[in-house]
Amino acid sequence: MRFARIEHNDNPTYGIVSGDAGAEEIALITGDLFDGWDRSHNPAADPARLTGERLALADANLLVPVVPTTFYAAGLNYTDHVLEHARVNGREPNIPAKPDIGYRANNALIAHGQSIVKPSDSTEVFQYEGEIVAVIGKRIKHVSEAEALDCVFGYTIGNDVSERTWQNQDRTFWRSKNTDTFKPMGPWIETGIVTGADLDALETTVRLNGREVIRFPTNNMLFGIALYISTMSRYLTLQPGDVIWMGTEGHAENMVPGDVCEIEIDGIGMLRNAVVAE
Repeated sequence: MRFARIEHNDNPTYGIVSGDAGAEEIALITGDLFDGWDRSHNPAADPARLTGERLALADANLLVPVVPTTFYAAGLNYTDHVLEHARVNGREPNIPAKPDIGYRANNALIAHGQSIVKPSDSTEVFQYEGEIVAVIGKRIKHVSEAEALDCVFGYTIGNDVSERTWQNQDRTFWRSKNTDTFKPMGPWIETGIVTGADLDALETTVRLNGREVIRFPTNNMLFGIALYISTMSRYLTLQPGDVIWMGTEGHAENMVPGDVCEIEIDGIGMLRNAVVAE
């Protein structure tokens, strides 16, 4: 099932997306998306919560599918990306020995279809990173790796836009990763991906102006989603709606104003955003 968050009557509202590609509709629902959720039961899908209002997806103003309490991001989590990062920076590659978690800022979030703004003082090394995003469904602490995927409400798509010169200049990623509009996320949350086998079947494709620039197995991570969640929950209490961006693979090309970046993950959907100049 796909849950989209839209602006309706000047308020954020969730709805269930259904229908064939190009003719999808959104059936609006009431209440908190995560209230009472568990893997075997999703109250948000209860027909009693349907408002009776439906609208065409094409006419909807999509918002980011969730505004997280805390916005987490995996560190270097794909081998080729680690190797490329080392090459570009003239260092020996240092393959991580354990999951490392970082943080991103909500101010950087934008929805599917909104514009990525390239700052006027940014350099040409302005790049995309296509990532699967795990959305936590319930409050958790001290979960095992075996239990972890049962705590995931669903998945969406992220584009971890990065200004690499700033990334190398600053001691933190405050500009390079967290500038306004640098974190497109969407278009919705897909709940039908449940098991590790489901994740293994996914493939991530990134296109720039319609040209495929990278394709990789989504779950070909150094450290999987379940291990990340279990490791994090040892020290952090994860809350419903928290998101974990899981990293990217390979080498990215530069983006310039006028470009359109599309990130597609099988079974989830496509996130599309144009780049504009500040």
